[in-house]
Amino acid sequence: MKKLQDKVAIITGAARGIGAGIATAMVKEGAKVVIVDLNEESGKQTEAELKKYSPESFYLNFNLMQHQELHKIVEMTVEKFGRLDILVNNAHASKQIMFEETEQEHFDFSFGTGFYPTFYLMKAAMPYLKETKGNIINFASGAGLLGQPTQTSYVAAKEAIRGITRVAANEYAQFGITINIISPIANSEGVQQWAKDFPEMYDGVLQTIPLGRFGDPENDIGKVAVFLASEDSKYITGQTIMVDGGSIMLR
Repeated sequence: MKKLQDKVAIITGAARGIGAGIATAMVKEGAKVVIVDLNEESGKQTEAELKKYSPESFYLNFNLMQHQELHKIVEMTVEKFGRLDILVNNAHASKQIMFEETEQEHFDFSFGTGFYPTFYLMKAAMPYLKETKGNIINFASGAGLLGQPTQTSYVAAKEAIRGITRVAANEYAQFGITINIISPIANSEGVQQWAKDFPEMYDGVLQTIPLGRFGDPENDIGKVAVFLASEDSKYITGQTIMVDGGSIMLR
């Protein structure tokens, strides 16, 4: 039996990168996945790859900045599959800028693409996750744990996500719902481009990773997501799991 056999998952920001890696890892373990993203070209490509393992999985084009409409993602998923087991809030965008230059618009963008979609999708999903004793996986960042320069709005949103994850984990544990956080370092398409554009910075970050490499979106990050979404992790909730090759060792 596969770890996620017949479970239904929603994954945001899953057209490329970490989200696509998680989607691939989950369908290989038997899940049916809805990949939510604005990038239609990449979304359709990833959908085609997923259908090799899960013909029912599909891509949904949706703007996560439409906060009052986000419940429709959950409703469409449940209408199609009759259930929801897993919610993965991976999507997040922000602008890098120094602290003194950060303005309201930068917070609006970072919270609008990351924090608020996470919050509203969690709310919409809870009634269905109660029925399945399901799982939520949210995302943090080492930038937030370390206070990385130029990341004020991103760090604020990521740490806010960590805060509401802990609250929800406490409130919904009684229903058998587990809610955890992954904080990854991954060799995504964006990181690959960054390595080409700024090789010295890339090498500098690489030197801080004890295991000596960036993680693979599917085999490293995706498999941890599978674990957190499976019955194997039902005694873990409210935790930040560092999937970063040892770069940050929480104490």
